[in-house]
Amino acid sequence: MFISYHFRIVLIVIFTFLAISSYAQNLAEIQLADQYAVQGENDKAISIYERLEKNSKNIPQIHERYFQLLLITGEFDKAEKYVDKAIKQYPTNLFYQIDKGLIYLQLNEKQQAKKYYDGLISSWSEDPFKVRVAAQHFIRLQQYDNAIDLYQQSRKKINNPYEYSIQMASIYRIVNKHVDMIEEYLNYLHESQNSVASIKNIMQNVLTDDKDLELFENIMYAKIQEQPDNMQYSELLIWVNLQRKNFYSAFIQARAVDKRMNLLGTELMDIGRIAIENKDFKNSLRIYTYIIDEYPQTPNYQIARRMAIYCREELVKTTYPVRTSEINLLISDYQNLIAELGLNQYTAEAMRSEAHLYAFYIGNHDKAIQLLQTLIRSPAISKQIIDQAKLDLGDIYLLTGEPWEATLLYSQVEKSSKETPIGYEAKLRNAKLNYYNGEFELAQGHLDILKLATTREISNDAMALSLLIKDNLMKDSSDNALQRYADIELLIFKNRKDEAFALLDKLKKDYPFHPLQDEILYKQALLAMEIGDFSRSLISLNEIVDKYGSDILGDDALFLCGTVTEEYLHDKTRAMEIYQSFLAKYPGSNHAADARKRFRQLRGDTL
Repeated sequence: MFISYHFRIVLIVIFTFLAISSYAQNLAEIQLADQYAVQGENDKAISIYERLEKNSKNIPQIHERYFQLLLITGEFDKAEKYVDKAIKQYPTNLFYQIDKGLIYLQLNEKQQAKKYYDGLISSWSEDPFKVRVAAQHFIRLQQYDNAIDLYQQSRKKINNPYEYSIQMASIYRIVNKHVDMIEEYLNYLHESQNSVASIKNIMQNVLTDDKDLELFENIMYAKIQEQPDNMQYSELLIWVNLQRKNFYSAFIQARAVDKRMNLLGTELMDIGRIAIENKDFKNSLRIYTYIIDEYPQTPNYQIARRMAIYCREELVKTTYPVRTSEINLLISDYQNLIAELGLNQYTAEAMRSEAHLYAFYIGNHDKAIQLLQTLIRSPAISKQIIDQAKLDLGDIYLLTGEPWEATLLYSQVEKSSKETPIGYEAKLRNAKLNYYNGEFELAQGHLDILKLATTREISNDAMALSLLIKDNLMKDSSDNALQRYADIELLIFKNRKDEAFALLDKLKKDYPFHPLQDEILYKQALLAMEIGDFSRSLISLNEIVDKYGSDILGDDALFLCGTVTEEYLHDKTRAMEIYQSFLAKYPGSNHAADARKRFRQLRGDTL
């Protein structure tokens, strides 16, 4: 008994050792064959694979390379014999069955291949598991039509027209059939009623240009006509209009949904906010005016009142030349709003705006300071708004020639609100103050930190100023030109436009080859716009395009040419020519989408 037990143990050890040795030997041979195949030594590789395939257990490890080598070397008879053996040994492996059809394709026997694949597809179409597995292999082989055919036949067999929608959409995306792709994503929406957010995220990634978004928009309009009560389609139509920055169209659609769902203007408020972020103040004003008229007894009313005046303010400030009568009317509207609703979180922003108008447009600095100090001392106002009021007050002290008072306030906010957007904003203002004072290295230190700020606008502003300082100090060891330019920017900040324009002209003449030339021209163009001299503005902009078109301000200058020509000179034909030239010259510019939209509007396209 004792001897027998030990004998069995010895046998187990021996057989285990032999099995491991055999496996290791096979693995070494497979690796050697694979190496030969990679190196292009096909005959050596095939010779080893032929020896290995005699043991059917090796087939899963060698199949892909071996079968491909047989096809590449034209050994079609061997390939067919081998794959038939593989199918017989592994009848449930669908990949081997699909691979057999590759022999017919290599022999250019397309009809035979189609007949063969049609048979496979028909036999698998009732089993969703087989369908998914086989379709994935068809896709790997780039046989997209067979994968689609398999999915479609299976849909009929299992009587579900929405099955496999995500998989089919992915294939249609690969083959650039965008209409079919969108239809399949909408099929997925039909199956998953809570997946609107998922579809938006997918569309954000797959609809890569305005033509794709336009196509999606047209499909959504058609769907809504077919199913006007489908709120998911309405939501997607609103979304695509927002993506295309067609804020009025988004508003019209959202207004209908708002009425039907009794949302009291909540979604409309969001659209108004997005329009403001994109500086479409005309349409945001329309939206807020609608909310004011329709929902006077709701919480949205107070915010909409404030935002409507703000939108009008932005329109007034960007309609050149700015009229003092319009500024006074805005101040009166802000005062009436505060008198009606009292000083609270909603109207505090109105008081900040009122102070800004007094300081920068009316020149009544004392009144502006009084308003801001009232805000800062108010116990009912949040710390964030108080911090913003402190920054505003700092700006006014800079305006009145008291930079030490300004930096004191900026530093207070920077210290009390570290690592927050308003703290970063305070640091940016301190950096600008250092820049105005000619302390360029100190300014650069602040800007290097701000370039990593989480707020994109602050980060972009920091990068722009940092680049201006670095470029111009690097190319000109003397900082005289940059200091003079900084002095002029401070004058512009103080609204002393005529004086700034004259000094820019002198700086341009004194440093004809300085890298600041395009910056000087762009500032002159903006100042000329603000005083209503649009022809002079175009002269400066065209000089940038002609001389510095490949530099950083080239696309900004040409786009602004189109804007001035369209909005102030009202020459639609010339504006269209400029936008068309812009799209040809700067297709990757941040202004490209807006230029394309403006061109289509001028052409009379329906947006």
